[in-house]
Amino acid sequence: MTNSTRISPLAWLILALLFGTSVVTYMDRVNISVTARQMMPAFGLTPEEMGLVFSAFVVGYALFQVPGGWLADRWGPRLVLTGALAWWSVCTALTALAAASPLADVLGIVGALAVVRFALGLGEAVALPSFNRAVTNWMPPDARGLGIGIAIGGIGFGSAITPPLAAWIMVNWRWQTVFYLSAGLGVVMGVLWWTLARDRPEEHFWGQRSALPADTQRSDPETGFFRRSIFEHSTMWWLVLSYSCLGYVAYVYLSWFYLYLVNVRGFDSLRGGLYASLPFWAILVGCPFGGWATDRLAASYGITRGRMAAGLSGMACAGSAIVVGAFADSATLAIASLSLGAGCLYFAVGAYWASTSDLSKTHAGALSGLMNTGANIGGALSPTLTPWLAAQWGWPMALAAAGAVAMVGAVMWLKIDVAEKPDA
Repeated sequence: MTNSTRISPLAWLILALLFGTSVVTYMDRVNISVTARQMMPAFGLTPEEMGLVFSAFVVGYALFQVPGGWLADRWGPRLVLTGALAWWSVCTALTALAAASPLADVLGIVGALAVVRFALGLGEAVALPSFNRAVTNWMPPDARGLGIGIAIGGIGFGSAITPPLAAWIMVNWRWQTVFYLSAGLGVVMGVLWWTLARDRPEEHFWGQRSALPADTQRSDPETGFFRRSIFEHSTMWWLVLSYSCLGYVAYVYLSWFYLYLVNVRGFDSLRGGLYASLPFWAILVGCPFGGWATDRLAASYGITRGRMAAGLSGMACAGSAIVVGAFADSATLAIASLSLGAGCLYFAVGAYWASTSDLSKTHAGALSGLMNTGANIGGALSPTLTPWLAAQWGWPMALAAAGAVAMVGAVMWLKIDVAEKPDA
């Protein structure tokens, strides 16, 4: 029996809502990498100062991953994700106002933008751990890779449509409008999520009882984040370290790819926006496909080998493709290879997130938050480190460094054994 026949219609609804939320999440995250084209000259910001603004978001995002996951475990993804959507929508709108606010008089423009983006990161930190909590509650155990792959696949769609759409809005109605429209979409998604979603199948207002295996039935988490044995489990820390490598590479795309195409490869704003979307279309395909693949591989070869095969191969292929794109003389080959690298990178994502549910269903939100903290520690480095490397040794070396980081993350999968569960 295939996954599609065992996943209930309500579960598909939850996945669709998570996909839509993921789209909005990354629209709110990526839009500033496009508007930076006008923001930087308007405010006299250097690339290094803009990198600090980018990194401020990632620092806030990293700090609240584990608390956000614990909140989703404790209070349920419906309430927690609704509140988070409201919070980050307000912060998105405030991004357009920060430079003219009283905060800028005290901290300067860079400081004001950094504070607002830091607050935005705190709100968005709740999203992916809440997704993992919802997927764990709603999906059969052997379909969680597919579920989280679909949910996180919205990253690809949101990030793909944002560069060309934001560039067009920016050219016609100025950069501030991009943030106002993004904030409005977040409010709409929050209303839909609160209205249609429930934490578990048995709670849904349509009255459909859960037919899922016992593994997915309600199990109230403890008041603590997780038991001590999880901290002592080496696999969890190898997941954190490996996912930090993925995060470093992902934030190169999220922060600098559009500006790389415009400033280095010489595309105009609109064409740069169009081509900057290509890696994210690759992510839209690679993420759910990788989630499906890791479930099938786990069913065929065992859970450890199945997760490893998808995670290691995705990271290794990503690193190779990025290095090729970094040194390509042809702009067309560079864009194609770098786009392939992004798709391969997110092919591995399902294996990472499903592994946290494999290790502990009860603490799936908090564990995935811990893992995603690692991604955002890596992600906090790359927005600032990438332009510095480019200034010292050129953009080919800066991008090749990201490829090398992906290869390191691939090798770490050799130490990950999700079948060896902690006592949690």
